[in-house]
Amino acid sequence: MRFAKLCVVLMAVVFVLNIAACCGGGTTVQEKQTQVISQPTVGDQLQDLDTAYKNGAITKQEYDKLKQDIMNKAAQQPAK
Repeated sequence: MRFAKLCVVLMAVVFVLNIAACCGGGTTVQEKQTQVISQPTVGDQLQDLDTAYKNGAITKQEYDKLKQDIMNKAAQQPAK
């Protein structure tokens, strides 16, 4: 009789430990972050170029060449 009670108690302890291990603590959840990198629009590029020219960072020749490069690249891209 005493042996049967001991077996029941041991089985109960093993059962509880198994349940605790399955649902266990220490589990961490990490969120995956997605980073969106947006490309500047043609308008943004032209405004930045104009600002650079007005601030003296580039010459008139550089301004004209870079502006034409931006416009050519924009003309080659398919419309969205």
